[in-house]
Amino acid sequence: MVVHATRSHLPGCAAKGSSRGLLLTKKSHPLKRSERPPARPLRPGPLTLPPQRSSPPGNCSRNCSGNGSGRLRRGLGLALLLAAWALPGPAWDADLMRGAALRVGPGAVAALPALQALLRADGPQGDAAWLDAVNGFFNRRLAFQSDALVWGVEDHWASPLEALDKAAGDCEDYAIAKFFTLLAAGVPGDRLRLVYVRALRRLPAGATVSEAHMVLAYYPQPGADPLVLDNLRPEILPASRRTDLTPVFSFNHVGLWMGAGAAPAGDPLARLSRWREVLAKARAEGFL
Repeated sequence: MVVHATRSHLPGCAAKGSSRGLLLTKKSHPLKRSERPPARPLRPGPLTLPPQRSSPPGNCSRNCSGNGSGRLRRGLGLALLLAAWALPGPAWDADLMRGAALRVGPGAVAALPALQALLRADGPQGDAAWLDAVNGFFNRRLAFQSDALVWGVEDHWASPLEALDKAAGDCEDYAIAKFFTLLAAGVPGDRLRLVYVRALRRLPAGATVSEAHMVLAYYPQPGADPLVLDNLRPEILPASRRTDLTPVFSFNHVGLWMGAGAAPAGDPLARLSRWREVLAKARAEGFL
């Protein structure tokens, strides 16, 4: 028996402070109903990564007309951001981080030395070590709280320093902080995807509740069984062992994918406004 809850109850998932929470309902789903395919288990095989794009998607003849200078500047900024992600090796800027922490708040300033120590050249070596270190860092430092409690709004995608300043966040904030910190450490961006999932939770009475959640997935190679970084569980497990999770859609800097499909389903920068906003914040904080 599966019960679709009207509010999120997962301890590390986003309860947005209203009756609908962050659940994938008609009102709250980030994508239109017509764009949603049947959900499939988060399994290896069809989950292949597309080639990285060399420039941000869009049509310049359309995007650079009208208020052309502003749109052109935004387009050039995104192009530089994508180009930076294509480069190997660490990409973070210590001075930008320090300045941003001072602007964000005292909690960010207090957490910054530990974050920068993690990112130093003598930190973990290899993607597997980075995954473990970054996953543990944010799972220990952030306490789960809803956006309503932390920010006073129903939905807010925090930057890494914003989350560290509050020492709290919902499931999206954990996943976003890990994503940008791994990028800063030099983990290739096309191996990472933020994944909206439905997470199953069994109730004492035996019913199963399907609730919205976000995790970070790491693909060691295209088509491989991704590893799942989750604030609900301290260990990093292959997706094939997370049978409690069903993907709805995933995204990163190069694409957006529906369910477990391999074909990109659109431009995440155009379709996810909060993703654009948090990208800009992470860049201003020196993570990119």
